[in-house]
Amino acid sequence: MSENSFTSRRLPAEWEEQSFVQLTFPHQNSDWKDDLELVIPVFIEIITQITRFENVLLVCQNKIETEKLLQESLINENKKQFERITFVKIDSNDTWARDHGAITVFQNGEQIHLDFTFNGWGNKFEASKDNLITQNLKKENYLKGKVNQVDFVLEGGSIESDGEGTILTTSECLLSKERNPNFSREEIETKVKKYFGAERILWLEHGALEGDDTDAHIDTLARLCPKNTICYVAPPIDKNDSHYESLQKMEEELKRLKTKNNKSYKLISLPFAPAAYHEEDNRRLPATYANFLIINEAVLVPTYENTELDNLALSQIKKAFPNREIIGVNCLPIIRQHGSLHCLTMQFPK
Repeated sequence: MSENSFTSRRLPAEWEEQSFVQLTFPHQNSDWKDDLELVIPVFIEIITQITRFENVLLVCQNKIETEKLLQESLINENKKQFERITFVKIDSNDTWARDHGAITVFQNGEQIHLDFTFNGWGNKFEASKDNLITQNLKKENYLKGKVNQVDFVLEGGSIESDGEGTILTTSECLLSKERNPNFSREEIETKVKKYFGAERILWLEHGALEGDDTDAHIDTLARLCPKNTICYVAPPIDKNDSHYESLQKMEEELKRLKTKNNKSYKLISLPFAPAAYHEEDNRRLPATYANFLIINEAVLVPTYENTELDNLALSQIKKAFPNREIIGVNCLPIIRQHGSLHCLTMQFPK
């Protein structure tokens, strides 16, 4: 492909109209094996809410069992919603569709699904099966349009797009030497701009959550929203919290960012999520309200069984999306594996 052909590309914003959302269902051979009873109801709730508004492409290891499970959960509620689910039998290591799913760009009016290399967030976890999911979806004709394999490690959770040529990311993730060790910062920036047709990249140098395996994915920290707005995780009230300094520095960075028209972004702070710990070894878990999913006419927001903070997060996100239904989904079980709602999903634009 010629270098000039990249300039006509555009990476749509998540709030643009969507065709469907992809999820990968947990199973007995995944890291969820000890927590299936806890997490499957969360997956069902996410799928239930999405199918109120659009279709779902559900990758599953056992198609018959998963169909039966969803049918029992949804058929009594709404048969039409169940019919919006497409079940695809593909094996997987794990369930984080945001990071093993294809990233869709538009080029000359055509959709191109970019299949980046997924190496388990910098070779932290086995991901060979997950890395093949997009190619398997292509073989079985579940993805319309071209699917281009890209010899570059990049996860969907590491980038945010406003649909107008701006990408927001973190240097800790994109410059990780376990992802693309042979490229400099300048070379990575050039490549990312080409892949997505971006005019500029806004880098955050600060911000991270304890227990996060992704090396500071942007979708755990700060999210681009319509009308030059950014929702972000505010520093904790407790200045002694280990996150305070990093998130305060991130907040200052966000205040200095400028739009393409050289204006400041409108910033909406999200409460620092309640501390949660893994009961086995007392490791802190990366709860974050920034990990919300924007779908047609709604926003699904992770909640963590803290009524005051959950409600505050929902009301703050409503400011960014006043014309969409804001729906809380209890994701406390999901963070047991160090991710949340947005990490489980990948939207495909219409």
